[in-house]
Amino acid sequence: MRTLFLQAPTFDGFDGGAGSRYQAKREIKSFWYPTWLAQPAALVPNSKLIDAPPHDIKLPEIVAQANDFDLVVLHTSVPSFKSDVKTIEALKAANPKLIAGLIGAKVAVDAAGSMAQAPAVDFCARNEFDFTVKEVAEGVPMAEIKGLSYRNADGVVVHNEDREIMTDMDQLPFVTSVYKRDLEMEKYFIGYLKHPYISFYSGRGCKSRCTFCLWPQTVGGHTYRTRSVAHVIEEIKYCLKEFPQTKEFFFDDDTFTDNLPRAEEIARELGKLGVTWSCNAKANVPRKTLEVLKANGLRLLLVGYESGNQQILNNIKKGMRVEVAERFTKDCHELGIAIHGTFILGLPGETKETIQETIAFAKRINPHTIQVSLAAPYPGTFLYKQAVENGWLDKDNAELVDENGVQIAPLHYPHLSHTEIFNSVEEFYKKFYFRAPKIASIVSEMVRSPDMMKRRLREGVEFWHFLRERQGVAKKAA
Repeated sequence: MRTLFLQAPTFDGFDGGAGSRYQAKREIKSFWYPTWLAQPAALVPNSKLIDAPPHDIKLPEIVAQANDFDLVVLHTSVPSFKSDVKTIEALKAANPKLIAGLIGAKVAVDAAGSMAQAPAVDFCARNEFDFTVKEVAEGVPMAEIKGLSYRNADGVVVHNEDREIMTDMDQLPFVTSVYKRDLEMEKYFIGYLKHPYISFYSGRGCKSRCTFCLWPQTVGGHTYRTRSVAHVIEEIKYCLKEFPQTKEFFFDDDTFTDNLPRAEEIARELGKLGVTWSCNAKANVPRKTLEVLKANGLRLLLVGYESGNQQILNNIKKGMRVEVAERFTKDCHELGIAIHGTFILGLPGETKETIQETIAFAKRINPHTIQVSLAAPYPGTFLYKQAVENGWLDKDNAELVDENGVQIAPLHYPHLSHTEIFNSVEEFYKKFYFRAPKIASIVSEMVRSPDMMKRRLREGVEFWHFLRERQGVAKKAA
């Protein structure tokens, strides 16, 4: 079938989240590659991928192309679901013969509920959906496709048996060939990565059991399934040829450092190519491994610290000791590896005191940059189950963002309200960034690079507007 893969327009400034994991407006504008759409698109010849948000493509422009396709596949999420369904309705109004399907964690865990809410949707490809979508596009009868939930001729939703999880990851073609065909790489930017950058996955799954983490509990699984080193390096070589302007490569694997010998092997190969690269990591990488990675082009690690309180880390099954995270961070500082540290406020066990403890911890370990999020109980996660069972989540906050796409504080506790958790994010940012040593380091960085000065000033303006928007959300909630 003539197939359109679509990341639909939603809220103004809505970026689709880190690798499509957590969807909300960001503190500063950022756009990740739509890798989870590009992968099945790479399996379907002559398909087209439209990533509307970074390319500023509006719905009328997409609807005008409806008759060019037989099949449309959208990536959806809890926050964007209603908007995505409206997009499908608009496309089908223009082309009633169009077959429309959804992929993503939202439909992976609740295909029945999703289709009940969206009569215009013909199918959902559950869990690891790449080859499920490929078979739909090839015209395989829907009754024969594993991993598919679909409406039969009588309008009844049928759930086929699950598709087996992939083990040979090298069978997947390069996603970057789809980037080259359909996307403008300069449209993708993230504050802590060099621009322009390219990101893709060298493997799927994460062996950690963090209760809040969406992708391993819904799509990726808890086994780290990896592409061969040779396959990964071939894609890097392809990018060096096709995207010579690339300043940095980012491996978007949930935890690239889950397999240390493999990480070191890939690093040594990257070192031979002379590329700059970064990745997701857990805060427990041994110094010897860090030395190998740094010597072979590693610039930055994206690290999920989450909290500076040990009991909260235990509550969320982080599998991390605070003192280990401190030692790791000290090693990175000494080796010259930058860290973008992420923190979450409002996790089970959070109190006013633990919030202050985490802020103090962040200031003490002093990552180069930080991101502070609100605990988000996505359906399909253990945190969601906990929140429902304990009454921490109420129906009014179940969509996780407000009507403008700004993340709300969906959880509350008897001793800690929505508003107190929500307001603590701004307090965290101010206490971390508005202190003399941090301001001095930022100014020094800007002085050394005119491009960095322009970038940081732009981000500062964006961040100021974001805080004002958050204050509007807080006033409305009050």
